[in-house]
Parts: sequence; C-alpha cells; structure tokens
Amino acid sequence: MPEGDTIFRTAATLRRALAGQPLVRCEIRRLPAGAPEPGTRIRSVEARGKHLLIAFGDGRVLHTHMQMSGSWHVYRSGERWRRAAAAARAILEVPGTVAVCFSAPVVELLGEREVRAHPRLSALGPDLCSPHADLDEALARLDRLPPETEIAVALLDQRVACGVGNVYKSETLFACRTDPFARVGDLDGRTRRAILATASELLRRNLEGGPRVTYGDGLAVYGRARRPCPRCRTPVRARRQGGSARTTYWCPSCQGTTEVT
Repeated sequence: MPEGDTIFRTAATLRRALAGQPLVRCEIRRLPAGAPEPGTRIRSVEARGKHLLIAFGDGRVLHTHMQMSGSWHVYRSGERWRRAAAAARAILEVPGTVAVCFSAPVVELLGEREVRAHPRLSALGPDLCSPHADLDEALARLDRLPPETEIAVALLDQRVACGVGNVYKSETLFACRTDPFARVGDLDGRTRRAILATASELLRRNLEGGPRVTYGDGLAVYGRARRPCPRCRTPVRARRQGGSARTTYWCPSCQGTTEVT
C-alpha cells in the first residue's frame, strides 16, 4: 500500500499538471452521479495521509485511496497509456495533459459537506508528512488507545496520525530503538512523542522522490529479514503483527525485544 510520502508526491505531480486548468474530459467510472462537466476548473489537489482529494470548481471533490492496487499516471494528450484502459477508474483531461487513476479500490465523488462528514476522512489524525503536523494532537490520540495496543499496530492506525505505513512503522521503531511489540501503556510520554516526531521526520525526508532513505543510504530493517542489522550485525527478524497481519521487521538486539512466538 502506498505510504504518505508516495501520496504526497503523487498529489504534487497532479497539482502541477491539473490545478487551475479547465476540464476537457472527465470520466469517473462505476459511480452513480454524473462527472463534472467540460469547462469545470480543477481547484486544488491535496494529500491527506494516504488519501488524495481533487476539488472541482462545481464544489465536488474526487476522493481516491490507492490501497494495494491503485495508482495515478500522468500523460501528454495522445500519449499511449502504460496500463490497459479497462483498468482506468477515473480520467481527468485538461489541455495537453491526461491524468488517469488505475485500479484504485476507493474512487468516489463527494460534495464538500460529505468530505467533512466522511467517516474515514473526518477521523484522520494529523498528517505526519506536513511540516506543521500537530504532534500534541497525535500524542493525545495515541494516549487514548487501549493501553495494551502494541506500538507498531498503533503507528498504522490512521486515526492517531496519518501517513505511516508498513515501511515507516518498522523504520521509525528501529530509529527509536523501540520494541515493536511493546504496549503503548508501557511507554512513557517522552518515548511516545519521540516515536511520532521520528515518523514525521522520516516521512518528510523522503517527500522529494527517489529511493527511500531512512538509515545510511537506504533502509535499516524493512525487507531485510535474516540480514545483519546495520548497527549491531544481529540478524533482522520479521513477523506478522496485528489484526491486519502486516509484517514487522526489527532488530531484536538494538530494539530490546523480548522473544516472541
């Protein structure tokens, strides 16, 4: 699933291509409501964590969430698409440019009031990709979770703070030398805040594109099961964790992890 940095970069690319431009064509497939008419201007493109919002001059907003399968592509008008047209969920054409959303599971056209009342969007915590992310609010939301919640699971909860996915979950906890299976209630306030601040810093470090870098010139633990930890050479471990069974990567030595089975 794309993480907050990926969606931030996608929004920036779409904003440069679309914002302020009049629609030449708009197709939003498998939706009951009609799409914005040609001539309608695209007002803005915004990332909120892993969600992407495109606002139109008629007051409506296109909300997409990529999950594991979706992606946005930008083409010159007339350029051949790199994916099959049958996979297109939304097509936005402005003079000289076509933006296509392929295979996104969530594609919906909302009114502005519906955006404010949307059950997922309205519940999102502070966006950690923002340099102005409200860490006090994120910490307060983290503190309201059940104290037995494991910290790695808490980091993926977009209601606490949005933008962190599986990569940054593992990399943040490695950077903070924190046991991913530690319970939130067992971590002091300073540690909890440092984890959120580190997640934000790592996300913002990677907003300009290129390979992700969180440690040295790459990643420290994510995707490196059984390879040596870059700090202490202990083999990195991997284990599925939480209700969604996402894989957590960690160094049992550096992160002071008690043995888990």
